[in-house]
Amino acid sequence: MRRLRVGMRRLFYGRRPAAVRFQVGLLALDLAALAYFLATTFVHDAPWLRSVDLALGVLLACEFLGRMLAHHHPMRHLENGAALVDLVVIASLLVSALGANFGFLRVLRTVRLLRSYNVLGRLKKLSPAVARNEEVIRASLDLAVFVLVASSLVFVTQRGTNEKIVDFVDALYFTVAALSTTGFGDITLLGSTFGELLSVAMMIVGISLFFRLAQAAFRPGGKVRHPCPQCGLLRHDADAVHCKACGRVLNIPDDEEWGAQPREAPPRVPPA
Repeated sequence: MRRLRVGMRRLFYGRRPAAVRFQVGLLALDLAALAYFLATTFVHDAPWLRSVDLALGVLLACEFLGRMLAHHHPMRHLENGAALVDLVVIASLLVSALGANFGFLRVLRTVRLLRSYNVLGRLKKLSPAVARNEEVIRASLDLAVFVLVASSLVFVTQRGTNEKIVDFVDALYFTVAALSTTGFGDITLLGSTFGELLSVAMMIVGISLFFRLAQAAFRPGGKVRHPCPQCGLLRHDADAVHCKACGRVLNIPDDEEWGAQPREAPPRVPPA
């Protein structure tokens, strides 16, 4: 068992070529699973879904067990929120494969988008372009996770009782209209008090959070990450020469793809 755990640790966290190839394969599996979960939210129950659910559930279960064995304290791995989400997703896939393929199970799997933060961490190590644009990608990911999880909640609670919400597109449409406070009024939530409270919560969150996430995703470039060697301030203006907290010269490098050198501070003119 000890050898198995050491082997799993080397595969999941090692830097050798074989370990890198294994990690790239896991990354491809994560991306394929995310694409499948999003695509099947628009597909009604079909026989082929059960076969795919079973195959994907077995693959994700093997990955989960391997990651658990690779952890220094396997049982503590279950304390991670992402691990609990993985367990829910695996369970929903296996339940669907047994025949209880409820539509809402496929929608709830969009919660696995939370796993995308781990995927982003891997991509950042493998791709310099992802590392340079990490803030924009993370902001876009925050926005996508927030909107899709809210849409899933609307779909699960309204499908079958609200004739205006037939598929996931209807739930997504209402969610964006509510979060942006546009409020066309052609789709409203039913369910007496619960539906009204959910609508109120989404509008309040839309005012306070949705616009911030959208602004961060669609208006990047305001700040760059570069720790000041003296005071440690991390975020600075993209064209900053001195740290605004302590005045230390920063030498923030320009984008590498342009081949520019770090900006140097202008010469200080001694007082007359």
